[in-house]
Amino acid sequence: MVRSRILSAVSLVLLAALVFLPAASFGAAKSIKVGVYGGYFKDSFDKHIFPDFTKETGIQVESVAEPTGEAWLVQLEQAAKAGVAPADVNMIAQTPMLRGQKTNLWMPLDLKKIPNHKNLLPVFIHKYPDGRVDGIGAVSWYITLVSNTKVFPEAPKSWADMWAADKKDKLGLLALASNSFLLEVTAKTFFGGTQILDTREGIQKALDKLAALKPNVKLWYRDEAQFEQALKAGEIPMGQYYHDVATLAAKEHPVRSTFPKEGGILDSGIWAVTKACKKVEEAHVFINYMSRPDIQKKLALKVGTAPTVKRELTGLTDAEFAAVSSEIPPILPRYDIYTGELSDWINQKWTEMITR
Repeated sequence: MVRSRILSAVSLVLLAALVFLPAASFGAAKSIKVGVYGGYFKDSFDKHIFPDFTKETGIQVESVAEPTGEAWLVQLEQAAKAGVAPADVNMIAQTPMLRGQKTNLWMPLDLKKIPNHKNLLPVFIHKYPDGRVDGIGAVSWYITLVSNTKVFPEAPKSWADMWAADKKDKLGLLALASNSFLLEVTAKTFFGGTQILDTREGIQKALDKLAALKPNVKLWYRDEAQFEQALKAGEIPMGQYYHDVATLAAKEHPVRSTFPKEGGILDSGIWAVTKACKKVEEAHVFINYMSRPDIQKKLALKVGTAPTVKRELTGLTDAEFAAVSSEIPPILPRYDIYTGELSDWINQKWTEMITR
């Protein structure tokens, strides 16, 4: 009886002590929400990337499937006004990154807490106009000139091949100016570079040249799967498509992906943190981890994205690198013209002259 009372008293003392201990004393698990594009992309991160990050850092990851394009940006802006972050770290395309800058949506990042940023190619350190870093390159990917090998046994050498007479009604091209980057392709192929797009007059010249391509276009596509199936079957035997997906398709279908002599189109996603994020430390740890060469190599091998770090740091073989990237200098999208004062005019002209 006495022993029982003594134990009960000790238990009460211990319980009281536990009540007043801070949560950290329990070793409470840290966590973070990471927004990535849904579908195959998210599944690949969930399987190959996030578990190892948690194992190494102790930070649990909850992945959030985010839509592509502007829809996620709108959600993030509305949430930030209410002081809420749907995800702590977000993968954001370049054009929405620039749009988010206009409302100071992105929290500036501290590069001292991201020492692995030194591994990155300079283009993948994204900045506000005043120099504050607002994003770090997450992954990149190429849009290339793809073709059906049965219909076209010889690989194309230049983007200019799309304008050839034998391509009439045979092309599938992305439907928007801001995701096809065909203005940039036209500028690089026929006008010596994308600097011609600096002015309205230059953009008009590119539009005029691009309009001559219309008879060759069978499909302006928004649904990637629609074009992919038509390409595999030879119904639409040439066009622009994502290099990583085309390379996978080539293993089972008569499809090839070609980097034209002018270069493939290099697009990318950026890791960004909104000003409403409450887990800033964890966000920096995550972005630093993702900027490691070994992780970028894993992304290339498991997800099929091109590395954002210098190639020589990755240890990728020539074959592994060629599967996701190219040594040919790329065509870099002019994201600025799709967010600047000429953006509405470009969209109007695109509809009137190109896709209508």
